[in-house]
Amino acid sequence: MSAAGLLISGAVIALAFSAQANAAVPDFSPNAATAWISLRGQFRSPPSGPGPVLQDPRYPYVNGNDLRATGRQPTFGVGDLSNPILQDWARDRVRQRNERVLSGKPSFSRAASCWPVGVPAFLLYGVQPVFFIQSPGKVLMIWQTDHQVRHIYLQARHSANVKPSWFGESIGHYEGDTLVVDTVGVDTRTFIDSFETPHTDKLHVVERFHLTDGGSAMQVDVHVEDPGAFTSPWNAVQIYRRSEPPKNGKAPLNPEDVGGTSSTAEPGPLIESVCAENNVSYFGSDALPIPTAKTADF
Repeated sequence: MSAAGLLISGAVIALAFSAQANAAVPDFSPNAATAWISLRGQFRSPPSGPGPVLQDPRYPYVNGNDLRATGRQPTFGVGDLSNPILQDWARDRVRQRNERVLSGKPSFSRAASCWPVGVPAFLLYGVQPVFFIQSPGKVLMIWQTDHQVRHIYLQARHSANVKPSWFGESIGHYEGDTLVVDTVGVDTRTFIDSFETPHTDKLHVVERFHLTDGGSAMQVDVHVEDPGAFTSPWNAVQIYRRSEPPKNGKAPLNPEDVGGTSSTAEPGPLIESVCAENNVSYFGSDALPIPTAKTADF
């Protein structure tokens, strides 16, 4: 065979391998209206081993979707202090929030005051959908409600000296049909979850995103390590349902699972939203102040 023939054969083989690899990559956004939503604002336990802080079973949690489905009065979450993953100081932080809630004071998340929520708490938002934008070098995850954005850099390595940021430095790659995201450098002003479980600058989170149920659902397996806040590494699970208003409209909500629609009936793609458009606080000084820019962005 000639040199030219060898080159052509090599190119064909390379293209074949490339096509095979690309075929395995999950497509989280097959069209502009496809997004993902969870209607449970708390992590789920892993099949075995240490898991996340969950709701204290003595205080049943009722969220806004439960209200719409059952008419029950919504409540704030109360963290289970008996979870052995918590170091003493971290347990005290969760206890302080529990005491505020049980005394009748509101305890909204940072997102309610337009603050970035960090990782892995980004996975817990369950009111409006999350959109994915996938490119060869980067994956974007965008909350529709106020356009909080995570940047996952593909084919890259963590920086030698990671500068802390709201969502940390996320490096990703595909393993077959799974997007694996490795995150470090998350700002310590964020929390792990809606119970205000704290973390330190040693936080290391690995998320594995993969489609299930024939593409109608997505599961995220979460692995968390932080020797400064937890007694051991632990795992958690988050489940999303595909949200595509043009196809599924306003689907019934199942309070024990997740639904298949967003809180909006608009039949289009990502909707523009401004979180801090109305900065009035109805809860006085107890509410976290909305972030204010001290200097112009440009």
